[in-house]
Amino acid sequence: MKRKNKLVTLLLLFIISASFSQVKISGVVKDEANETIPFANIIFVNSTIGTVSDEYGKFYLESDNTFTQVEVSFLGYETKIIPIKSRDFNLVITLIEEASKLDEVFIYSGKVKKKGNPAIAILKKIWEKKRENGIYLFDQYQYEKYEKLEFDLNNVDSAMKKSKFFKGMEFVFEGIDTSRITGKAFLPIFINESVYKSYGKNKDGKSFREDLIANKNSGFESNQNVIAFIKDLYVDYNIYDSYIKIFDKSFVSPISKAAGISTYNYILRDSAFIDNKWCYNILYYPRRKNELTFKGDFWVNDTTFAVKEINMQANRSANINWVKDIYIEQEFDVLNDSVFLLKRDYMLSDFSFKKKEKAKGMYGRRTTMYKNYDFNKEKESKFYTKDINVYDKEIYNKTDDYWGVNRQEQLNKNEEGIYKMLDTLKTVPKFKQIYNLVSILGSGYIEFNKFDFGDVFSTFGKNDVEGWRLRVGGRTFLGGNEPWRLQGYTAYGFKDDKFKYGLSGKWMLDPKSRFIIGGGNRRDVEQIGVSLTTTNDVLGRSFASSSLFSSGDNSKLTSINLSNVFMSIEPKKNLDFRIGASFRTLESASPETFNLDYWIDKDSNIKKSDVIQSEIDFSIRYRPNRKTIGYGVERNEVTDTYSTLFLNYSRGIKDVFNSDFEYEKVQFFYRQPILIGGFGRMFTTFEVGKTFGEVPLGLLSVVPGNQSYFTIENTYSLLDYYEFVTDTYASLHIEHNFNGRFLSRIPLLRKLNLREIVGVKVLWGDISDKNIALNASNINYIAPTKGYYEYNVGIGNIFKVFRIDFSWRGNYRDTSNATNFAIKGAFGFHF
Repeated sequence: MKRKNKLVTLLLLFIISASFSQVKISGVVKDEANETIPFANIIFVNSTIGTVSDEYGKFYLESDNTFTQVEVSFLGYETKIIPIKSRDFNLVITLIEEASKLDEVFIYSGKVKKKGNPAIAILKKIWEKKRENGIYLFDQYQYEKYEKLEFDLNNVDSAMKKSKFFKGMEFVFEGIDTSRITGKAFLPIFINESVYKSYGKNKDGKSFREDLIANKNSGFESNQNVIAFIKDLYVDYNIYDSYIKIFDKSFVSPISKAAGISTYNYILRDSAFIDNKWCYNILYYPRRKNELTFKGDFWVNDTTFAVKEINMQANRSANINWVKDIYIEQEFDVLNDSVFLLKRDYMLSDFSFKKKEKAKGMYGRRTTMYKNYDFNKEKESKFYTKDINVYDKEIYNKTDDYWGVNRQEQLNKNEEGIYKMLDTLKTVPKFKQIYNLVSILGSGYIEFNKFDFGDVFSTFGKNDVEGWRLRVGGRTFLGGNEPWRLQGYTAYGFKDDKFKYGLSGKWMLDPKSRFIIGGGNRRDVEQIGVSLTTTNDVLGRSFASSSLFSSGDNSKLTSINLSNVFMSIEPKKNLDFRIGASFRTLESASPETFNLDYWIDKDSNIKKSDVIQSEIDFSIRYRPNRKTIGYGVERNEVTDTYSTLFLNYSRGIKDVFNSDFEYEKVQFFYRQPILIGGFGRMFTTFEVGKTFGEVPLGLLSVVPGNQSYFTIENTYSLLDYYEFVTDTYASLHIEHNFNGRFLSRIPLLRKLNLREIVGVKVLWGDISDKNIALNASNINYIAPTKGYYEYNVGIGNIFKVFRIDFSWRGNYRDTSNATNFAIKGAFGFHF
């Protein structure tokens, strides 16, 4: 019995000692004047494990090993070594200035001299050698990749556990863990795992192919919008690039050749063996606040000058919304004396409405592991253009045994519990209510059994013809990946006392090539001419005819009866071909204020007020680098920052179903986002089109005006509806968002995190004499043959959700009722 008790006692002591062998410390670094010291260096004594205090002097550090001392240092101050306990939080460490350096001004600002700095000399060697490192040395390469995405509630405390919000769901707190990066308690709520096989080549043009082999998801697998949002948060990045794109923002890389030295302070801190390679340790931190920068350190090999390890923590004062912290770690493996390959990539983001330390929020974590690199296994060029069948259900139904073998990093106990916890949560009525609310805000639809009601954001509208407008609709929904879908709506105008409706359906016959057929019919009131490049989308909704707020005359509306059928195919990823046929009738929705009349016989004074038209169309749409989620007949886009090229050819056929006109129309649309390093992002949109033949107002290219109080993309802010009418046009819109590049350097404005926006819109158009002679409407055709332009200056990120634009008309200022200046705004959520 005593022997048994001794064994139990020894076992308990072992468990207790093991549980406390991990060291966790946190605190703040200050000077003798009680001022915090940002970017101080904190490191466990006799180790390479360390961190840097943030811009407020605060830090958190932990290790799986046992340490009893920590070393704290900063340029111009005496290094301090203090004893620590295994759990030592809220430390206040005071550094004393070195007397010999009190007269050096640069010490007070924390800036480091560039000339003669050994850290910068090493940085220059990295730039020289960067193309000799990694996979770029080989003609072809391949590897296996494992990716894990996780979301967690953070700053979990006793008050949260006792809140009414979690009443009936207290069991979720059994999975609480502590972040090794921030030291905060968090609760895992979502996990997504993927296994990929990746292939690439560098010779004769770079190519890359990545095959999804397995995917496992918990939490929101039925809501494609939530998954699309999560996927969009994380993109691949390369630390050797000058700028690292995160949340659509360009952070200056600490290895940046273009901007590194002008943006960061560098200090050669240490040197040591890492994996039997002698490496230098360089500490870096930003020279200025409010810029998109990091702090941290990296280890670099002394002969190849390849980065072995790096950690990067975003400057908390950086001009980025809804994100309190961003932390990145990368580890590189040694293939031989000269080749280092990415082994592990870890990124943590702390999402929060406030940047205060105790503000509650959510962690987003991505861990990516790489293994089994193989090189120069020759593959033909066509291999890289072939996509794996992502619609294969086997990808999403791998066994637990498979995941046990193919996870490159095994799940911890709390991560394993997420799958079980979410299954249990789905049975809790209160959680269902919360989930449904989030789902409605994200998708605009209210979910029922196999049917979604919505779009709820289109329920109410108002215009001069219908007065108040009420719209209800819905769509079939069988999980998001169904091969077919039906959707429709009905609407009622209280002023014109008329019902409207729209109904469409589509069916994907071949998932691999995405061969889809579809059709529909719509009878409604709309503002035609709100877009230069047009399509025959049956359920398209005109913002001009159903917006709640508009200015000026909003009575030039058209009653439309549109029917169409189409076939589409995607032979290559993001390359769509579509052919269709349509039949429509157009007539004025308010004849007393507006008409579409045209002459049948001008000499005999015979004219017609409606248009009956049959049309066939063929279009090509290419969206390179577009990412989507799901594999059903409709997919959700992961990001909207890809380029778009669209070419459309339409032919009007006379006398088919009493069709009125014979014509041809060619249209081209090109939209290109351009990321300009640390100077923000530019969007350019170019449109050109021509109509061959004689057609009336309802079939011409009306330049899209904007009579609302809001900034609307691809419209002209200072033009009214029908102010310019063309049959030949060319349009260019350029808008650049500097993301606070300049305003962040103005002391009084710095904390507001405002963002500068500038733009210009240019238009040229013409209309033939024959089309002018055909016109019998009450619209006087004016084409911008001299070229029209307007320009704008805006301030974005006001209260994080609003932008305001000031627009000026450049010419055509003396035309009747011309608007020469306008102030418009827009709401939106942006990082």
